[in-house]
Amino acid sequence: MSGLARLALLFILVPILELALLIRVGNWMGFWPTIALVAATGVVGAWLARREGLRAFARFREQLASGQMPEEAALDGVCILLGGAFLLTPGILTDLWGLSLVLPFSRTWLQRRLRAAAKRRIEDGTIQATIVSVGPYPGAGPPPPAE
Repeated sequence: MSGLARLALLFILVPILELALLIRVGNWMGFWPTIALVAATGVVGAWLARREGLRAFARFREQLASGQMPEEAALDGVCILLGGAFLLTPGILTDLWGLSLVLPFSRTWLQRRLRAAAKRRIEDGTIQATIVSVGPYPGAGPPPPAE
């Protein structure tokens, strides 16, 4: 199955699962408590994403200022941004995914797993990277002739 087909399936399945879950929770808790739950997770999620995002941005700036490559802080920022988007999307599954991307302990665990999966795929050749540079930048153009 191609990546585009998987994405299309995801955009069809997730809303159906969310709707079914919201109906179940609504039947169990009642209409207004379910609405309050969805609204509360949106508000708390936005606050949490903002707080964690500012922390990640501060770490990013500190690492840059000290001459380090801020790869972990950048990955944190991407996870927090994605998690915040999930938290603002009405639903229970998306709230769980969003919290797992925003909360530091689960975000770290997920990042370790993603790095390990990426490393495996690079080692087995599934993922290949090509670096291309064009223009008057250091290292641009053909390599110098061997002496």
